[in-house]
Amino acid sequence: MSAKNFIVPHDFTTAANVALDHAIATAGPLGADVYVLHVVSKEKDIKDAENKLTALINEYKTDVSLIPSVRVGNIFDDIGNFAAEHHSELIFMGTHGAQGWQHITGMNALKVITHSTVPFIIVQDKTPKDDDGYNDIVVPLDLNKETKQKLAVVANIAKYFNSRVHVITPEETDEFLKHQVKANIIFAKKYFDERNIDVTTTLVPSSGFDKHVIKHAVNVDADLISIMNLNRNNLFGVLTSNHEEYIITNDAKIPILIMNPIEGSLSFSADFNG
Repeated sequence: MSAKNFIVPHDFTTAANVALDHAIATAGPLGADVYVLHVVSKEKDIKDAENKLTALINEYKTDVSLIPSVRVGNIFDDIGNFAAEHHSELIFMGTHGAQGWQHITGMNALKVITHSTVPFIIVQDKTPKDDDGYNDIVVPLDLNKETKQKLAVVANIAKYFNSRVHVITPEETDEFLKHQVKANIIFAKKYFDERNIDVTTTLVPSSGFDKHVIKHAVNVDADLISIMNLNRNNLFGVLTSNHEEYIITNDAKIPILIMNPIEGSLSFSADFNG
């Protein structure tokens, strides 16, 4: 079986360097390789990009294998395609303002993610806290059925890093919705308990849920927040695309694990056990 690997889209900005730092910190304990990917629009730009990537990688003193890769295309299609072709577990991507040619801002990050079957970890300009992975992971769980799918990915990460998982759920006043919330909490707790993962559950008001998520993440000193990209199909969820963008660009600069829903499946996971 091929080695585990991560992808870091790199546009030679500070934000991309930070994403690479996070990927290296995560790849080390997992024995994963890291593809450093630069996307160009024309073939004539390939050689220059390859030289830049090689120079960049040579600056890193790490035991993690960093593999330079240049692809002709556009970031909205080709980052996800590249990751799928290489059977990657995670894509680490930095967000920033409009100074980089890739313009990976909060909303554009969502557009890139929408074209990928591989989960993303979105980071801002804040280096990893330490070298022992993700100790505390916050998992918002609303009433959209697809949000349960992320539990498999979170569980894989939590098992490797011996993480504590903090499930946060919006409190509803409607009796039917209250029952659904309770069922979701029971489901999540059982899911993590069965995998011997420490889990806490917290109820917060549904109004301003995104802000409560960030506040709770700060309170538990979270290393990661896991959300779903639901802006294409959001019926009962309280996290719309605007709320997702708020969480991705959160003031605390906590990294965000985000993935697209997979039709009718909870078993979808970045399976690090291979």
